[in-house]
Amino acid sequence: MPRNLTKSNAHWKKAVTRLPLGVASNFRYWGEDKTIYVKEGRGARITDLDDNRYVDYRLGYGPAILGYADARVDAAAREGMQVGGVFALSTEREFRVAERIAKMVPAAELVRFSNSGTEAVMAGLRLARAYTGKDDYIILEGSYHGLFDAAMWYTPMEKWGQVGEPEVRPYSQGIPLGVRSFAHFVQANDLNQLEDTFRRNAGKIACMLIEPIMGNCLGIAAEPEYLRAARALCDRHGVLLFIDEVKTGFRVARGGVQQLYGVNADLCTFAKAVANGYPISVLAGRTDIMRKLGRGVAHGGTYTAHSVSLAAAEKCLEILDETDALERIADYGRRLMKGMATVLAARGIPHSFVGHPSMFGLYFAADPPRNYRAWKSSDYAFYDALAQLLHDEGVLCEPDSREPWFISAAHDDSCLADTLRGFQVAVDLTLRSRRADRVPA
Repeated sequence: MPRNLTKSNAHWKKAVTRLPLGVASNFRYWGEDKTIYVKEGRGARITDLDDNRYVDYRLGYGPAILGYADARVDAAAREGMQVGGVFALSTEREFRVAERIAKMVPAAELVRFSNSGTEAVMAGLRLARAYTGKDDYIILEGSYHGLFDAAMWYTPMEKWGQVGEPEVRPYSQGIPLGVRSFAHFVQANDLNQLEDTFRRNAGKIACMLIEPIMGNCLGIAAEPEYLRAARALCDRHGVLLFIDEVKTGFRVARGGVQQLYGVNADLCTFAKAVANGYPISVLAGRTDIMRKLGRGVAHGGTYTAHSVSLAAAEKCLEILDETDALERIADYGRRLMKGMATVLAARGIPHSFVGHPSMFGLYFAADPPRNYRAWKSSDYAFYDALAQLLHDEGVLCEPDSREPWFISAAHDDSCLADTLRGFQVAVDLTLRSRRADRVPA
């Protein structure tokens, strides 16, 4: 049954008079009559202005790994308030949090803090260029590394499948086209293409920037041999392996995706799960590279290492490191995928899952994709229709099928039951709508 969004719609009409699209980020705008405004979040559920309650699988794109308003983390954040905010000076807690990160991630020999994933990746790319003395970088098609010019390029879907390589375009107006010349795009899991790119360009490549599990592309994962080969190619050609763990870090394992694959980065970034939603990010890496910061390479920020966010990070990382939270998250994800698969299989709907149980993608094709272009061959229109109906059934996923479903430690059996009930209803309504569309007038 469609939700009542009267209050959200009314608020949008006010908000749009002062905020472009009525929101603070383009990705929060879902249309004039579908954009929702949150009243509160608790655990794995959020409530909107119209008192519609949702089991939430967006989690702010992943940060609320312990659930919204986790009492332990919020208490730590209040303790952090007592420190006094920001001083343009450092505090003792920076070292303690850095020590915890280094313990969990062997590649994180030295650590610097920023406020967002975008900031951390920007700083890492600058550092890689400075250390190597080279300007170019390799990036996987379909990856997302933040909202800054060097990373905001995409391949238009309508160009896929044509003869030759499709044109790479800027994701936004205002991006100088000259920036494109520094980026070399490769498809995930195509080792021949990767080797050829290194062979032709290694003398000018500073780093390979990679999400081994693509956080904005269904959770499509690099195959172990591909990432191992990337590590070896970087070593052979004097290129830094820059692993972007803004979404996977401290979520898919205590040591992040690097622990899962047994591959250490030269540089790596973390953000979403570091502080359970408080704004903080991390750039980390090898000692010899990181020592360039302050010795020729600029890095800083007024709000970097804010006392509140640091205190929240200290507690959140302690919980992830020392409790069974990650095991419970992964177990819930596996049970959710099994339940969804049962519903889909009973209706003869081809499907597969990609990614990790803590952040997986639902893909409407029998074989899971190995790269971004394979997504086009799936029935993503079915997902798009299904997502809107799931919202009406109190299950909140991203309307775009390329965004994974994120799991938190607060998702429980009641969430699972409500989700699978809503999922079954939404799947049946989507099938019914499709059959109706095929009936001739």
